[in-house]
Amino acid sequence: MEEKIRHVAIIMDGNGRWAKKQGKVRTAGHYQGVENVRNIAIAANDLGVEVLTVFAFSTENWKRPEEEVSYLMKLPSVFFKRFLKELMEKNIRITMIGEMDQIPKETAKVLQAAIDDTKANTGMILNFAMNYGGRREIVLAAQAYARDVRDGKASDTISDEQFGQYLMGAQFPPLDLLIRTSGEYRISNFLLWEIAYAEMIFVDEAWPDFTPELLKQCLDQFKQRDRRFGGVK
Repeated sequence: MEEKIRHVAIIMDGNGRWAKKQGKVRTAGHYQGVENVRNIAIAANDLGVEVLTVFAFSTENWKRPEEEVSYLMKLPSVFFKRFLKELMEKNIRITMIGEMDQIPKETAKVLQAAIDDTKANTGMILNFAMNYGGRREIVLAAQAYARDVRDGKASDTISDEQFGQYLMGAQFPPLDLLIRTSGEYRISNFLLWEIAYAEMIFVDEAWPDFTPELLKQCLDQFKQRDRRFGGVK
């Protein structure tokens, strides 16, 4: 039986190495990567994906050189100025997981404007993980649950499903597929709770070279997998 895919997440890796291979500066790779977010989002929407979560900036990325971080913080403005109109026409909705209060004010303003402008859209959700860390998400969820127990709003016994409601992406369907580009085989603190039963595909192509055709190949591969969720079929 063919598996239906609802939620796909992508670790968009390899922008810097792509740029180096092209003889360009790292920021050129990031710029090309931004353009590819548009390409893959449109393709995912056309292929029937309900939620596409992209790892845009991690809590660990603040350790990068200040000049590079400053450039990365300008990319949401570049992306939405170029592509928001097209995303609106495709009925795509923008959301975000991560800690927005630690992002520069101008960047946060741009992100919030895109979220607000598309909140009535009913098509695919393009979810940006921005200033996001998987461990941090679980810690924040645990803190929120502890407060509810203290305030008498929650029981001190809790199921996996109930705890999941405290996570940043609680409104989304369970993660089906995680894709990582650029030939790296690690999770990098991304969606640690959500990947429990997700399928994973690692591709050699750097993010700027990850095409809609490769996305379709990944989805086709996913549909052929036998997902048992710990049981036996």
